[in-house]
Amino acid sequence: MADVRAMCAIGRRGQLGLTGRMPWEGEQAPEYAADVRRFWEMTRGHVLLVGPVTYRSIPAFAHQERTIVEIRSSMQPEEVIARFPDRIVFVGGGPAVWAAYAPLIRIWDITRLPYDGPADRWFDPAWLCGTGG
Repeated sequence: MADVRAMCAIGRRGQLGLTGRMPWEGEQAPEYAADVRRFWEMTRGHVLLVGPVTYRSIPAFAHQERTIVEIRSSMQPEEVIARFPDRIVFVGGGPAVWAAYAPLIRIWDITRLPYDGPADRWFDPAWLCGTGG
């Protein structure tokens, strides 16, 4: 059985995204750079499930160091996870992906960043309880 996890960064008020990107994308402060490095380190060698927008944003080097799978809303989360028995599977992406996979996620690894600006996507605490919110 796969070990299903989610790893994400949120702003001070739970901000996740803004116009299809992370609101702090491109920020050079040390805490932001450390978060990106940690993400790539923690997911190395594992499976990363992501939606289409996130998939298109993944740099080429990342595909060589992990199994990256583009998922769609038409796919059944249980069936996707079942393809990777005995692997660590990270569920990445955004609200729609986490809402669909929340019941299967065993570990949530959340980094709170000092960002406190605008957003149009937010972290839903209901995901932590395994519900789609």
